[in-house]
Amino acid sequence: MDSKTRRSAIAQQLSDQGEAYIVELANTFKTSEMTIRRDLDLLELEGLARRVRGGAISVQSRAFEPPILQRASNAPEAKRRIGAAAAALLRENESVVIDGGTTTHEMAKAIADNFPLTVITSSLLIATELSTKPLINTIVTGGSVRVGEMSLVGPRALDSYNDLHCDVLFLSVAGVTSKEGLTEYNLDDAYVKRAAIESVRRVVVLADASKLGHVSFASVSEIQRVDLLVTNASPDNEHIKPIKDQGVEVLHIEPFHRESN
Repeated sequence: MDSKTRRSAIAQQLSDQGEAYIVELANTFKTSEMTIRRDLDLLELEGLARRVRGGAISVQSRAFEPPILQRASNAPEAKRRIGAAAAALLRENESVVIDGGTTTHEMAKAIADNFPLTVITSSLLIATELSTKPLINTIVTGGSVRVGEMSLVGPRALDSYNDLHCDVLFLSVAGVTSKEGLTEYNLDDAYVKRAAIESVRRVVVLADASKLGHVSFASVSEIQRVDLLVTNASPDNEHIKPIKDQGVEVLHIEPFHRESN
């Protein structure tokens, strides 16, 4: 692995996990600790890290959320495959909550035009996509539109779930860990996701490999509330076993994303 690729991988780890340590990075990339120190120094000069004793921490706030159009360009093929796999889990005439997000948007695209469903969503992008499918009864929550996100938040969005009893929720989140559970960038968005979880019998989380091990600003739910995780992370990903140990079923979508070594 060349130095540019290695530094990019380190920067991604900092973004995902918030911290990185010299000894662990040296073992992961099979290089010297001095080389890793130089990498971290360069990342600090580039404004991508802040050096601390023994390693570095991310300079990016856990509350920072890139705009949805920017996020859509990250790992698009993985999101498309995860979305298609999620759509294949649907059963005819179910009542389904589809949460807002780039991967759940791909799921909405993958639903067949002639598939009968009732869908509740807080995403205007997903509602627009489903409006082209004549057998889907699409219900949009109320609420205020988040600028740049095209999702609905606030008291009216929360109230929309109060009298609903749906079959399944397909949920998109910023981070998934066995300890911190499901987390999200935005507090208002997290509240809506919590309300959606309370309205369903089954929770399916859609998350590409970059979400595993990542912790964002606002807690959404304990990991034990999740029934199924759909991901492109490989079965040997270090975060998978602790999640499975909490009783979560995992559906791995090939080709797997494997960590650098």
